[in-house]
Amino acid sequence: MLTLNFTKFPILETERLILREHDLADAEALFAMRTNETVMKYIDRERPKDIFEIKDFISRFRNGYENGDNLAWVIALKENPKQMIGSVGYWRTDFANHRAEIGYMLHPDYWRKGIISEALKKSIAFGFEVVNLHTISANINVENDASRQMLIKHGFVKEAHFKQDYYFKGKFLDSEIYGLINPDH
Repeated sequence: MLTLNFTKFPILETERLILREHDLADAEALFAMRTNETVMKYIDRERPKDIFEIKDFISRFRNGYENGDNLAWVIALKENPKQMIGSVGYWRTDFANHRAEIGYMLHPDYWRKGIISEALKKSIAFGFEVVNLHTISANINVENDASRQMLIKHGFVKEAHFKQDYYFKGKFLDSEIYGLINPDH
């Protein structure tokens, strides 16, 4: 049975990283990332207007976890676990079909250091081994080549290219869907 219900939030560790639960103390770091046009260039979501929107967003993350709907981690370096540098997590969980969509973002100061790769490897393993997902999907902006290459590096394959399926800021945008099937299924 697929479940995202845990008695305690699952904290994950890698060689350099700790993947932990979002906290309201992360609001400023998350606000800075969600309003940074470099970070958000290919993340077609409305930008938060103020810190209160981000605090509400964090509360929804936590509620989503408590309700077993999603599971999102803060990415932090082990040497500074309180400082959020990014996030990775599962959303849009399709329990009936054992699928979840993975998403990630990282502050530009930490780009090209293998951090997202390290966080993805650990969160994918958790999704398959602990959550028992059959498929992990990712939805990217077709212009986001860095994300595409990251997904391919981790074994994802392109499943679909949707033409103008997403409306954002007065334009219809294309989407690419990538998928990774649990090798043990």
